[in-house]
Amino acid sequence: MSAVQSHQPMVFVDLETTGATATVDRITEIGIVEVNEEGEVREWSSLVNPQTPIPGFIQGLTGITDDMVASAPTFAELADEVLSRLHGRLFVAHNARFDYGFLKNEFKRLGLDFKAPVLCTVKLSRQLYPQHAKHSLDALIERHGLHMPARHRALADAAVLWQFWQVLGRQFEPDVVRQAVSQLTGRSSWPTHLDPALLDAMPERHGVYLFYGDNDLPLYIGKANNLRQRILSHFSADHRLAKEMSLSQQVRRIDWIETEGEMGALLKEAQLIKQWQPIHNRRLRRSNELCTWRLVPMQSGEDEGLKPELAWARDLDWGAQQQVYGLFGSQRDAVKTLREIAEGAQLCLATLGLDKVPAGRPCFGYQLHACSGVCVGQESLAAHSARLQNVLTNWQVRVWPFDGPVMVREGQAWHVLDAWCYLGSARTQADVQALLKQGRPSFDKDTYKILVSWLPKLGSVISVNDGEVFSVSFPATSATLD
Repeated sequence: MSAVQSHQPMVFVDLETTGATATVDRITEIGIVEVNEEGEVREWSSLVNPQTPIPGFIQGLTGITDDMVASAPTFAELADEVLSRLHGRLFVAHNARFDYGFLKNEFKRLGLDFKAPVLCTVKLSRQLYPQHAKHSLDALIERHGLHMPARHRALADAAVLWQFWQVLGRQFEPDVVRQAVSQLTGRSSWPTHLDPALLDAMPERHGVYLFYGDNDLPLYIGKANNLRQRILSHFSADHRLAKEMSLSQQVRRIDWIETEGEMGALLKEAQLIKQWQPIHNRRLRRSNELCTWRLVPMQSGEDEGLKPELAWARDLDWGAQQQVYGLFGSQRDAVKTLREIAEGAQLCLATLGLDKVPAGRPCFGYQLHACSGVCVGQESLAAHSARLQNVLTNWQVRVWPFDGPVMVREGQAWHVLDAWCYLGSARTQADVQALLKQGRPSFDKDTYKILVSWLPKLGSVISVNDGEVFSVSFPATSATLD
């Protein structure tokens, strides 16, 4: 049995286009070589009217001119034919992301969501011929003596890929090719207890995915810039990492939520993890001990200054709270961090309340020349407080810079935010108002860190209350919050 016969029905596909950007440029020619389970081959091709001029250098490269496509069918007119030839088959192309992306975008313009298992022959060549440095189509033609009657024409290029596949059938055992294809399409490590139809359904978009266990509660929630690629990565690594192996064995169902971009995925991930607290999301799970340091007045004789006081997140009005420093998962972490900061700046641990020392006695740090002497009157409390504020600057939790809730645009969605909280994403004004009526969720450290990082990148936000546009800029900080 040949390697070809050991696989599902396949289509070798090549496209010629007006440019390299799938969301803007259009297809000018489609070439498809269909191969069924028995190895029977059918060829089909068509010029396509791109409904836009073909750039001169593209005409020179492919030989396809505006006159040639003027009377050709549009992609909309060919869509049913193309879809019937691709449906249920392994999609094989050279630099497959290019061809697959163009077809997905053409179908999307018609309101169709095209999905197929994809095999890239560049990656396949690299895997089976690691001793070679070049794996372009020209390199394969030269290396394997493939017949090429018309380079850069769709059907001719697709036929070359079919020839390359036949070469693999002669040079490798069927199991070797089958294993390589399985690895590259993500099927070799897919757990047998999960629905294989998910492999073809998973989108290649930004979003959040949820792994469910036997009790139908989330085991793990993650974000992805490419949902399909990220989900498959969990299972491709399960033979190396104990954590991934344990997770793959426990998963019984997978779901996902598509988002308009990376910011939306990060916010949705943090929101869902706090809601469900999956057992495998230890890092981002809710901490009921979230606390911070705030500076409160203190007095020593006639000398006035500030001292740190531990405050719990549940007791603070986040967004409006002034002079709070650091976000810590526990009192232990807060004390440890403040002690390290104080020791580095030669602040007095006794004055800060971190060490107990009898009144009028020097602290232990002073005796080691690690304190500037506020405890024995050699430094004023005001000067000591000023130094404390200075070293804590990079740890300061920012005040919400807007008068109320704002909207941030990402793709076709609006993210609604208020006082460092993520209320949700909306597509209409009615959806925005519905989110506002739900009220503000409790303050979340991870959402705060996401927004502090992302808002300056966006440049501007819009007030929900009056539509005013605000510019966003924060001073840079050199320290990260715990």
